[in-house]
Amino acid sequence: MLKKGNKLYSILTGTCPKCHEESMYLDKNPFHLANVLKMHERCSHCNTKYKIEPSFFYGAMYVSYGVGIAFAVAAFIIANFLIQTNLLYSFFIIVGTLVVFMPIIMRLSRNIWINLFMHYNSALKKKVS
Repeated sequence: MLKKGNKLYSILTGTCPKCHEESMYLDKNPFHLANVLKMHERCSHCNTKYKIEPSFFYGAMYVSYGVGIAFAVAAFIIANFLIQTNLLYSFFIIVGTLVVFMPIIMRLSRNIWINLFMHYNSALKKKVS
């Protein structure tokens, strides 16, 4: 089970990497494409600033490449070995998967990137006064 205090919890839920109490994103639904990358400036619970420095999230592009490859490999394995399609249909399934899951890949990449630099602080578990 994913519990607060685990980096994987913050990565998969998109919550503050320091307190795990609040979503970093203005809109929790990644498929509202106009708001997919709009984030709060700070956590309202622990006051953590998400954008550590200007252009901080450019590094998430590198993570996005790896996450996209993981999705593409998973789509290929499912299409080619489980469904047993030919290579052309496997290619179309990979492209479709990457297009459909693009908002999730973008958010996961940001979540992974910020969690590389910030760590959970159990002292922030209770509301800071």
